[in-house]
Amino acid sequence: MFTELGKLLVVIGIIAVVFGVLLMTFQKIGTPDYMRWFGNLPFDFKIVRDNFKLYFPIGTSIVLSVILSFLLYLANKIFR
Repeated sequence: MFTELGKLLVVIGIIAVVFGVLLMTFQKIGTPDYMRWFGNLPFDFKIVRDNFKLYFPIGTSIVLSVILSFLLYLANKIFR
């Protein structure tokens, strides 16, 4: 039981590290054109006023949830 949980945590950790490295790289070199949708989907609300900024990314959260659910499903199938 703990062995399977350990494997899953390792996979999640590797995915998080790769995603973090990609984010840092994109910040330094600029965002490529195919990544410009990130944060600009329908239902991503932005309110900008003089001294106030509100960003509520509902659409992006849904897309990331679907992607992460699929990755965890695959990890579950592989390590089971």
